[in-house]
Amino acid sequence: MNDFIQLKDLLLQATDRRQQATSFALICLGTVESLMSGAISFTDSVRLIFHADNCQFVRETLANETADEIMSRGVQLPDLFDSLPAEIAQQEYQRELVAMRNLCLRLIVGDQKAA
Repeated sequence: MNDFIQLKDLLLQATDRRQQATSFALICLGTVESLMSGAISFTDSVRLIFHADNCQFVRETLANETADEIMSRGVQLPDLFDSLPAEIAQQEYQRELVAMRNLCLRLIVGDQKAA
């Protein structure tokens, strides 16, 4: 996978912040599900979605604490495998994915925390 996704190009087409947050959550939920199934690796997810440009866009434009937390967790996924023994890293990785999934669902159903 050589491409990357620019969230600003996708989300600025939305008509309001609510639609932006929901669209963001659906994109991230798809990414999390792809990670859980093994369709993409955590390094691919950082290159595709959880890269610096998208983190900055989410923080500055979406200005939503839940969305920001999803991005923060996503960008840190590779660090788990750099800093922990393999078995523990795998357990923490699964916990992080579940937490990210739950945060995405929170945004979809509307329990947003505006920053």
